[in-house]
Order: sequence, then structure tokens, then C-alpha cells
Amino acid sequence: MSNLLKVSLSPHIHGKETTQKLMFGVVIALIPALLTSIFFFGYGALIVTATSVASCILFEYLIVKFIIKKPLTINDGSALVTGLLLAFNLPSNIPVFIIVIGSFVSVAVAKMTFGGLGNNPFNPALVGRVFMLISFPVQMTSWPVPAGLNTGYTDAVTGATPLAIVKEGLKNGESLSQLMTQIPTPAQMFFGQMGGSMGEIAAMALLLGFIWLLYKKIITWHIPVSILATIVAFTGILWLVNPEKYADPLFHVLAGGILLGAIYMATDYVTSPMNPKAMLIYGCGIGMLTVIIRVWGAYPEGVSFAILIMNAFVPLLNTYIKPKRFGEEVKNG
Repeated sequence: MSNLLKVSLSPHIHGKETTQKLMFGVVIALIPALLTSIFFFGYGALIVTATSVASCILFEYLIVKFIIKKPLTINDGSALVTGLLLAFNLPSNIPVFIIVIGSFVSVAVAKMTFGGLGNNPFNPALVGRVFMLISFPVQMTSWPVPAGLNTGYTDAVTGATPLAIVKEGLKNGESLSQLMTQIPTPAQMFFGQMGGSMGEIAAMALLLGFIWLLYKKIITWHIPVSILATIVAFTGILWLVNPEKYADPLFHVLAGGILLGAIYMATDYVTSPMNPKAMLIYGCGIGMLTVIIRVWGAYPEGVSFAILIMNAFVPLLNTYIKPKRFGEEVKNG
């Protein structure tokens, strides 16, 4: 009779979702943005994406197979997602060897060093991106201007991003009204007609992916909405105080990588909080840090740094901000 009873550790109820299913759901959400980047940047977008994805998968395979010597994990799709997200943070004309180095840092240093998926404290793709930005600043800030499907890989015409134009112009004493004549309109930025990384120029496509992720319940609204709301509120106050010095909220949302970061990078399961209240605090922190870096920092863009900084606070948020336990007694008075 005693053999009929099995005692095991929780969880005792398992859902239908698997890591592989969730990861490939994210891949599907990224397809519109990938197609948009190919449409605007041509062959370069394909080369960068293929190199990044292949390198991330290869490095994870080699490390698991020959160093860690555990069952292979490349089938779970996490290396594929890391490769895609890393590519989306890069210019479409960046040399292949730099992509390979960034992929190695993303997978080997930021992920596998800590034990693989589920153990890494920082978003792997962002660690790789920041490493590349610091190590190869010229190549990482030479942004191709969208020129269509026939755009070459090495001969693409480069130009400054809207954020860089505003940052440099304000530093040189120009007014914002003068600078706005040099950058694309909000409609052009929304549909991708501006310089930037492969993921920055696809606002409409990224939002389509966001709808898909919400529909499939792969992510919740808390982190993306809190990031965007904080940025809109913070930049809105600054804009009202001095519209000749601070850009309006719509510009900050459409220019740069805030949509990519808010929807796809900050919502990473491993490096983001586990409950809604902590998610809102986490998102607000990312939004505030992004604006602080953009407006007063040395770099025109601050999303990557903001997410990595808030990644470090996730264990603290998970420890001290917890949902009420089922059956927990509430003290009155």
C-alpha cells in the first residue's frame, strides 16, 4: 500500500508551456522586425543575423558538449533568441569577426559561465552588445542609412541616428527646433525610415510582435508598459519645462531601441522579476535610467545600460516584494 504514495518536491502541477515553446514564440514575434530590417538594410541584415545566430548556437553547443559535458541545450531555442536579439542591437554593416566575438561574450561569458539558461543574472544579448560597444566603438556606432533590399553589406552609406543628432547638436549649442529639421518625422521613424540598429528601425513591426506575445501570454504588459509610461512621463515633464532643450516623449519612444528593449530584452524570464508589483518597479527603474543616460549621460542611447543595471536589482526585488501567499493570515490593526 505504501508503494502507491510518492513524495516529491514541488512543483506538483505542471503547465503545458515549455522553454522551447516559449522561445520559439519569441522568435515568431521577432519575424516582422527581421523582415523589416531586411527590407531596409538588404543583405547586411541577413549576414549579421545569420552570423549572430549561428555563432551563439555553435558556442553553446561546444561549451555544453566539451566543457560542461551535460546534455545538449541548443534545442531549447534560447541560443537562437540570444542570437536574434544580439543581431537586432547591431548595425547591419558590422564586420563578421566582431559579431562572433560578441556572440562568444553573450553565450560563454554572460550565460554559460553562470551555469546556462536560468542561472544568468544579466541579459546575455545585452552583455554582448555593451561589450562590443565598449571594445569596438567606431564599428558599433557607424549606422547604415536605410536604402532598400539592394543595400550592400560593406558599402552601405552610414549616418547618425536621431538620438545622436539631437545629443551632439544640443552639446554644440543648437536649439531643438533647429535639430528637428535634420531628423525624420515621427511617422518616418514609426515605419523605419531612419538610421540605427536593425531592431531600432522597426517600431511598427516590434509592436506587432508585442501584440503576439501578449496574445500567447508569453509576457505580461507590466514591464513594457511601465518602462514606456515612465519614459513618457519623465521626458514629458522635461519637455514642458524647456521644449528647446528637451525632446518630446514621442521622439524618445520612437527614436532608439526603447521598444526593442522594453518588449523583448527587459522581459527576459531569467533576468526580470517574478511578480507584477516588482515588475512595475523594475520597469520604472529602467525607464528613469534610460532617460537619465540619454539626457545627461555620455551616450545618446541608454536602454542597454538601464536594463543591465536593473537586472542587478532583480534578486532584491524578488526577495522583498512578494505576492501574498495562499492562506496567509492578514494582521488587522
